[in-house]
Amino acid sequence: MPDNSRTSPTEPAQTSPRHPDRDRNADGRPENARPRDRFGAPLPRDAPNELVDRVEPELVCETLDDAHQRGVELFNEQRFFEAHEFFEWAWKGPVTPDEDRTFYKGLAQLAVGYTHTQRGNPTGATALLERARGNLSGYGADHRGVDVARATREAEAFAARLDTDEVPDDMVFPAFPAT
Repeated sequence: MPDNSRTSPTEPAQTSPRHPDRDRNADGRPENARPRDRFGAPLPRDAPNELVDRVEPELVCETLDDAHQRGVELFNEQRFFEAHEFFEWAWKGPVTPDEDRTFYKGLAQLAVGYTHTQRGNPTGATALLERARGNLSGYGADHRGVDVARATREAEAFAARLDTDEVPDDMVFPAFPAT
């Protein structure tokens, strides 16, 4: 299994000679150390970081339940970019049973779909919500305390309201679909 860890906050990111504007971790993999806006989008290097409370999952999670619970909390706070990072850690991390990886991939995609909505990207949101539905659909109505049927139904309804040019002003994000 590949190493999916990120550069630690104390380990400086490197730049690529071919792409000097892109940060790389110690293994040469893409790593973005730029400040981010409140929805996780990279900002110019000299901009203030709007995600000052952000924590890396690998620094605070020891178990799958830790990552799941923190992802749910962030999701319910509509901090979808950060929630996606915890679900992604669960999807790719060392403590997840193989049979649950696609489930956590679906939850990460669900959070990223809502992140794209916050960023005003309805096309990206629709694509990610559709992928999330596909990855969650194989887990029945209820899995690991998640109402999968509700999650997929809400994602479908949400995506149906998105216009391909802009996000409607009255979009309301669903709460995490806990059972």
